[in-house]
Amino acid sequence: MPLNTEKKQELINAHQTHATDTGSVEVQVAMLSERITQLTGHLQSNKHDYSSRQGLMKMLGRRKSLLGYLKSQSSDRYDTLIQKLGIRG
Repeated sequence: MPLNTEKKQELINAHQTHATDTGSVEVQVAMLSERITQLTGHLQSNKHDYSSRQGLMKMLGRRKSLLGYLKSQSSDRYDTLIQKLGIRG
């Protein structure tokens, strides 16, 4: 269930901070959020897929730690990202 190249490029273009940015916190959180959304849909139809559920929990933890880091660095960037992605944070 990895993201395809076109979807990755769209996410990078939408959340990058400068022209060559591919690894900022905003981009990483956006990619994780997209994968979390896909995996959540998969798990709704495959309730007994426990290994995917474990991967989902790891992704949620990773996103939470990245958001915590971003909040400690710049609360303005954090608030903007939360609104743009539509997550609770």
